Amino acid sequence: FCTYELDDWVFTETTARENLLKHFETQTLKGFGVEHLKSGIIASGAILQYLKMTQHTQIGHITTLSRIEEDKYVRLDKFTVCNLELIESINDGGSNLLHVIDKTVSPMGARMLKRWLIFPLKDAKLINDRLNIVEYFFRNLEFKDLIEGQLRLIGDLERILSKAAANRVSPREVVQLKVALQAVEQIKHACLTVDDTEINGIGEQLNLCLSIRERIDKEINNNPPMLINKGGVIKSGVNMELDELRRIAYSGKDYLLQIQQRESERTNIPSLKISFNNVFGYYIEVRNMHKDKVPPEWIRKQTLANAERYITQELKEYEDKILRAEDKIVVLETKLYNELVLSLAEHITAIQTNANQVAKLDCLHALAGTAKANNY
Repeated sequence: FCTYELDDWVFTETTARENLLKHFETQTLKGFGVEHLKSGIIASGAILQYLKMTQHTQIGHITTLSRIEEDKYVRLDKFTVCNLELIESINDGGSNLLHVIDKTVSPMGARMLKRWLIFPLKDAKLINDRLNIVEYFFRNLEFKDLIEGQLRLIGDLERILSKAAANRVSPREVVQLKVALQAVEQIKHACLTVDDTEINGIGEQLNLCLSIRERIDKEINNNPPMLINKGGVIKSGVNMELDELRRIAYSGKDYLLQIQQRESERTNIPSLKISFNNVFGYYIEVRNMHKDKVPPEWIRKQTLANAERYITQELKEYEDKILRAEDKIVVLETKLYNELVLSLAEHITAIQTNANQVAKLDCLHALAGTAKANNY
């Protein structure tokens, strides 16, 4: 592992507190329940400073601060976790508790289940609330299968959010976010229609995020490339200038055919054809048997065994026009895409809530699956 050293001033309470207050845009830390925890403030402030120094300012997805309450969880030190083989086996090739019970279908659910094992609950009510939901999944397989089917569509919301905050989210991941939010809507509807108070509560906390979902659907192609500079990310009809540039850049085939037909008739060269390569760009190819008919204004660029290739001023101007349009397309698509990604910041808290509730459902549905499979 690597060691990243920070200056002593980072670990002062004053600096740490200022960092936290500024980042969370608040006047006090009382709302986070850590106002009186000096060591906790210093530790979290130092972590935040480290993130700012290594991730620059792209940490907008960090929206809250919470403490591990000792009266809420059973305290397990690393030796206990190791000896109980909760996460890893002591013996090579051996099993562990997580491996046995982890039937989650989403990365978020897998991470949450691991946290549940390391931080077991103390509160009997909270434990029974979880067990009640597990039992409902266990006894209602149709509901369990419905939820599992939607969970498989969601992917890793937390990862997408963190990449969006760092402005490193790809167009395909943005489309995956839309798919995830569509699945969340189906899960919410299913949770609100069952006869179970705890599951109803989860459904009530899920956010549809309709505005950003509809914007993604309206602006981003359903099967975009991984990289924005590949083009074809923004749908037609979103921006008039972009549509016009695309018409210039990509609908030139008909125009070239018109030039080819016109020049063929003008020169009486029936086999004349216009082609393209990366060396000369667009060129006119004429077979040797017709080269005496070539107009003097054509510029010869290449001689082949059976033909010669020429360029004209008209073709060069048209090529320049296409290349300029293609460059402008990339710039404009990037601008429109970045505007959409920036708008995700308004929905980070709501989507994070969805990710947490979806992960919780995944864990509980997985435990019901384990119970069913092993006849618990």
